[in-house]
Amino acid sequence: MNRLANASSPYLRAHADNPVAWFPWGAEAFALAAERDVPVMVSIGYSTCHWCHVMARESFQDAETAAALNDGFVSIKVDREEHPDVDAAYLDAASAFTPHLGWPLTVFASPEGRVFYAGTYFPPTPRPPQPSFRQVLAAVREAWTERRGEVDATGSSLRDALAAAATAPADAPPALDQLASAARAIAAREDREYGGFAAGPAFETPKFPNTPVLRFLQHPALTETVPDAAGVASRALAAMAGSDLHDTVEGGFFRYATRRDWSVPHFERMLTDNAGLVEVAFAAGDEAAATDAARFLVDVLQLPTGGIAAAQDSESVIDGARNEGGYYRLPAEERARLQPPALDAKVVTGWNGHAIAALALAGTRTDPRFLEAARWAADAVIEGNVADDGTLRRASLDEIRSAAPATLEDYGGLARGLVALARATGEVAYAERARTLLDLCLTDDGIHPPGGGDAVLVAQGMQPHGVPTDGASPSGPSVFAAAALDLWRLGAGERYRDAAEALVRAAAEVALASPLAHGAVLEVALGLITAPRQVVVVGEADAAIADAARRVAADVVAVVSPAQAQAFAAAGFELFEGKVAQGGEATAYDCRAFTCALPTTDPAALV
Repeated sequence: MNRLANASSPYLRAHADNPVAWFPWGAEAFALAAERDVPVMVSIGYSTCHWCHVMARESFQDAETAAALNDGFVSIKVDREEHPDVDAAYLDAASAFTPHLGWPLTVFASPEGRVFYAGTYFPPTPRPPQPSFRQVLAAVREAWTERRGEVDATGSSLRDALAAAATAPADAPPALDQLASAARAIAAREDREYGGFAAGPAFETPKFPNTPVLRFLQHPALTETVPDAAGVASRALAAMAGSDLHDTVEGGFFRYATRRDWSVPHFERMLTDNAGLVEVAFAAGDEAAATDAARFLVDVLQLPTGGIAAAQDSESVIDGARNEGGYYRLPAEERARLQPPALDAKVVTGWNGHAIAALALAGTRTDPRFLEAARWAADAVIEGNVADDGTLRRASLDEIRSAAPATLEDYGGLARGLVALARATGEVAYAERARTLLDLCLTDDGIHPPGGGDAVLVAQGMQPHGVPTDGASPSGPSVFAAAALDLWRLGAGERYRDAAEALVRAAAEVALASPLAHGAVLEVALGLITAPRQVVVVGEADAAIADAARRVAADVVAVVSPAQAQAFAAAGFELFEGKVAQGGEATAYDCRAFTCALPTTDPAALV
């Protein structure tokens, strides 16, 4: 029975013809494992993962390996981008067995969900000290049948240890001196020769863009206490933009570089990296790099429906053979003769929110077509990824909604994108939708998505523990906190600032101890202790003072018509109360923490 052919994930669809009897993530697979009294093998990856492709060709397409899996296990295939909470939970567990976490992630668990062994890529033949995948399968089966007591004890003790690892919230959000110390710790890890950061005591590779950290360093609150913080970010961006990590033909940046000088990239191109780099580049004053990343989002990743694909593969077919990176090494005229690498065309709700925010900014700063692309993406996500009850789904593919529930990343990410679109267009409906999304998660018993998360993980007691990291993009709690802070800055009410503070306090201890892994939540922490600057222009969108406002470094820049200002105020966004176009001229209101200077019609007054 082929259970993956109609999946809402291209990664699962790619495995539909394997001889392995795959199940998608869900309770059915664990129930069958209990009935058969066999362990569960959970294989987690994603569509543009090179080593996932390799392991699929070497092992999951192999008849003998598939027979061993089908005979002795129930096998589950998971797209980590569709089920991020599942991925996070199993990464937590896998860390007890291997220090080298990554994908494909290979996890063995009891039918009750207790993990007792894990690893990543396993080769088809032994490569000492690494065993072959079939040797792993044989060893796991032997342990399951001959030493069940040890297996059960390992699973139970691991679950208890993970649950105990959760930290208590701090009494208050971090103070400026603590955040400045975190910024200095990051700056001390700068690679002064090639830009970016050392991953350890030495300049280890691979090197990633790490956009959440760059945005934290660019925060104006650090200007006096850590004067070179923004310079660290600017140097990293300049190094990436001038390196092989940057695709100057089609725009955008690749996932990571395998060399310290940003050369020999891993050639997949991700929505998350490029959306983040749009914002980093604008903050650094590099409009060329920002525009390049934005045009990749629109010209390559935006789908005919308007939604924005998750990524583009590193592999293409050249002369009948799969080739990693060959397409991207070619000049424009030679690329044009080839079929481009495949897109991972699933539309991930929260990630599209990141792209909408980036494109809304790019549309107000450079090319209006980016703003139209942001509108189109927002409409597509609202149409395709909202369930009948008004809650979100994690993703969709070919207009098929995923069964995976949305996470805080989705509610927060989409809300943040919609707030940015509301500021850029002056249309209050986007801000109202964003407020509704956050309100669905602000409950009497805490901040969580409707339904409380993945039902299988909840039933098994396998929810992710601890503070999630901000990797290629902000974690769910971080982006939700950022969206809540954005709504508060529009005057939506103190409950949103309170929500942001609660999430920051929960992460504070871990984030301050490991700032390179928690840039996004540290950026929100700076926002909590800084009086926001809010600039509202009421009048014509093409007025000189409106253009001047768009160039101001402020937390809120909104250009609205008089009618739009009234609509925002009527909808409960108090920042817009009483703001009018004086004498019929476009008028700017420059505010600090909701206290505004005298209105002005002079563009020079906005500095």
